[in-house]
Amino acid sequence: MPPIELILLLLSPVFIICVVLEWHYAVIRHQNWYQWRDTLANAMLALLHQGADMLALLLLMPLFYWLHQYRLFNIELTALNVLLAFILQDFLYYWFHRGSHHIRWLWASHVAHHSSRHMNFSTAFRQSLTYPLSGMWLFWMPMILVGYDPLLVFAVVALNLAFQFFVHTQAIGRLGFLEHIFNTPSHHRVHHACNSRYIDRNFAGVLIIWDKLFGTFVAEQADEPCQFGLTDEFSSTNPLTITFYEWRRMWHEARDSKRQQSLWRVLLQMPVKATSVARNKAAE
Repeated sequence: MPPIELILLLLSPVFIICVVLEWHYAVIRHQNWYQWRDTLANAMLALLHQGADMLALLLLMPLFYWLHQYRLFNIELTALNVLLAFILQDFLYYWFHRGSHHIRWLWASHVAHHSSRHMNFSTAFRQSLTYPLSGMWLFWMPMILVGYDPLLVFAVVALNLAFQFFVHTQAIGRLGFLEHIFNTPSHHRVHHACNSRYIDRNFAGVLIIWDKLFGTFVAEQADEPCQFGLTDEFSSTNPLTITFYEWRRMWHEARDSKRQQSLWRVLLQMPVKATSVARNKAAE
């Protein structure tokens, strides 16, 4: 089993316990954070995503080790090098995540994660089985070419994704000085919000410093609660509808395009140009 799937599988009992505790807390506080059909869809999407990722990594691992032959450096497995790998992967994740909001081909996979009107720990499970098709794995190629062993690269990817599970919640407020360094629930609520003030912000995986360095950081504001979901009226709890929502729209537009230039525009244009920005109610 590839390391990314193994690590996430070993952590799955922790994730499930957190979901149960958060759901119980929401019931006690009379908060409408969970809807059972939405949560079930998230769980189904997680299983589909993990299956697709496992298959893709098994098929692509020979390619990764072939590329590793042409590495620039021989990087030893030391604590310092693992830390540097974690920081480099987090930097690359920032650009993958930012690209996933600005390039429609990437957004077609990532949109599934943003399509829920709810924000809770189970939202972290809401992933797309088409990430391998979009080419998420391409963003980790620089690490392999620099000299990191592919197994280490994907172990670090798994740790990054595991950390991100814990920022998908409304139960945790601000975390003091940690807000200046790390991605936190507050920062990630902003990322999932469709308010015009918040949209396409806070792309960090673990370290929020990337957003602050590259001008994409916005803090959560008490006077403007986050509204979750897409900027159009899409709402579904069918895992396949959620997965192929944007792919289907792209297919229809690409099929109707008359010129090759138009086809490339459909695939690579900004997602906001392809959807209605009609749900920014808090900004009205």
